[in-house]
Amino acid sequence: MPEYREPTPVEKAFNRVFGFFVGWGLGLPHNYLLQVRGRRSGRVYSMPVNLLELNGKRYLVAPRGRTQWVRNAETTGEITLKRGLRRHKFRLRPIPDTEKGPILQAYLERFTLTVQRYFPVPAKSDVATFREIAPNYPVFALERA
Repeated sequence: MPEYREPTPVEKAFNRVFGFFVGWGLGLPHNYLLQVRGRRSGRVYSMPVNLLELNGKRYLVAPRGRTQWVRNAETTGEITLKRGLRRHKFRLRPIPDTEKGPILQAYLERFTLTVQRYFPVPAKSDVATFREIAPNYPVFALERA
């Protein structure tokens, strides 16, 4: 798998439109607009994300791999999640590959319709299968800043 999967022009357009609606507070409860400062430009970039809540913790999973938002977030160490008028800052704690299996499994099962195409395994696969592909998917635990 390449370091990350570049979105197609159609996906970029959809993300812009969907991100606009999520930013205004529309969408499902797990949809947020992730905002992160660019590591070189300092500009704030936004994109819609699915927030996974599992066992009382919040996680961000990057189904496309080490995308630009992931690289920016790794550099700055924090992101903002926006939904409507609410904005919450979070510090990111990278999850080690050895612990990603159950998180990736839950993420794919919960958001199958929108992210299955980014995973080489079906949603109902066992945890061991997810442990094998874990290095290809950045996962972060969110901690309030």
